[in-house]
Amino acid sequence: MWMDRLQADPLPWLLEPDPANPGVRYFALRDLLDRPADDPAVTAAQEAIMASGPVPAILDAQTPEGYWAKPGTGYSPKYRATSWQILFLAELGADPADARVRRGCEYVLTHSVAANEAFSVYQSLRPSGALHCLNGNLLYALAKLGYAGDERVQAALAWQVNAITGEGDVRFYETGTSGPGFACGVNLGQPCGWGAVKAVKALAGVPATQRTPAMQRAIAAGVEFLFSRDPAVADYPYTERVSPHWFKFGFPLSYWSDVLETAAVLAELGYGGDSRLAPAIALILGKQDAHGRWKLENALNRKMWIDIEPRGKPSKWVTLRALRVLKRCPPA
Repeated sequence: MWMDRLQADPLPWLLEPDPANPGVRYFALRDLLDRPADDPAVTAAQEAIMASGPVPAILDAQTPEGYWAKPGTGYSPKYRATSWQILFLAELGADPADARVRRGCEYVLTHSVAANEAFSVYQSLRPSGALHCLNGNLLYALAKLGYAGDERVQAALAWQVNAITGEGDVRFYETGTSGPGFACGVNLGQPCGWGAVKAVKALAGVPATQRTPAMQRAIAAGVEFLFSRDPAVADYPYTERVSPHWFKFGFPLSYWSDVLETAAVLAELGYGGDSRLAPAIALILGKQDAHGRWKLENALNRKMWIDIEPRGKPSKWVTLRALRVLKRCPPA
């Protein structure tokens, strides 16, 4: 059993009612115990997400027009503007049917899409501001929040696919997505490991039966790139040294990634038993404590509308992330 590799059983801790982080219980029931969506415990846990903790705090900061912090594309100020809230709401398990959640999604789709049909970081919506990290994050989040079938989301997804493969009518920019294969001007034109993880994560969320041949080629290119280095070492091309963010597990993540997210994406695509992922799984297992819990090593505390958990302490969210991965990765 996948839990045999744990130092102790953290499930009772994750399943306890917790008004500060009610989403953990919901996801633990759904993802770790495989309870169905109509299970009374699952529906009650989902309702609790909207009643207390970070989701109501984020929604309380929303303006009546649907944006956060200031109008526009929603990338800046970081972690308080609109685009970030859509990502955080999805990760925290917000109800897609909630009117405020939908208003925020609609605001992003109306104000953040450039002429190339991708999401841009720039207030002016210049197409050169379309980056894999931003698009991957928003495509993943919007799908989780009920917008997977929206034609605007589908168009942005098509941009992401073509930007990875170089197929179709896609234009590259020296200062932005600068070429196929995750090349990014922010990374001096080199392929970006963070961008690759985010882009492949968005594509992995598309049900296998709905993936077009172009999507399958983009996913294959992403898997090949992520396995081109040892994911546990994460020495993907970078402007300076390997970022320490790869090895400090956190929640929620931003434009950066970590070894845990890389492993999660590859495992979701069916590579959980691949020997190339084994060092990353060993790294993940080595970070648990004697109680089978993982610490919050990387946080956006004092940067978001609300702090999620204290840095340096055992984290329910990081433990949940780790267990999701381990469940998909059978022991060698």
